Amino acid sequence: MPAGAGRRGLPQGLSLWWLLCAFALKFCHAESPVLEEKQSVSISNLRCWQVEEFVIAEECAPCSNFQAKTIPECSSTGYVEKITCSSSKRNEFKSCRSAVMEQHLFWKFEGTVMGVALVFACLVIVRQRLLDRKALEKVRKQIESI
Repeated sequence: MPAGAGRRGLPQGLSLWWLLCAFALKFCHAESPVLEEKQSVSISNLRCWQVEEFVIAEECAPCSNFQAKTIPECSSTGYVEKITCSSSKRNEFKSCRSAVMEQHLFWKFEGTVMGVALVFACLVIVRQRLLDRKALEKVRKQIESI
């Protein structure tokens, strides 16, 4: 029996592809319960800003240490805005995304992409030099054999 004929697994490249797909599916599935939970919540459990008009009383700002411990809305983004619902006149906090935070995340992502691109560019240069050296060595050996 040839080596590897008894194995029923996938080729290494294909198994890596399946692993990446499984990871992506798991990552997407981790987000889906939140959406399902929001759809299954009854109207009585909704916050006032989810069912009626509201006015922003205080703009989006970072949570203080005290707010982070006492207000559950701070846990998701670290930023909250104070809102006043129009018909019920209730004051509540709503989680929000700060423009400064979004800009910071954007530049962090851009920096990561540029860093990865730089690493791979260096790898391409090193590989090309190695291949050029091998080609020159092969040509030199052919010329010497004449």
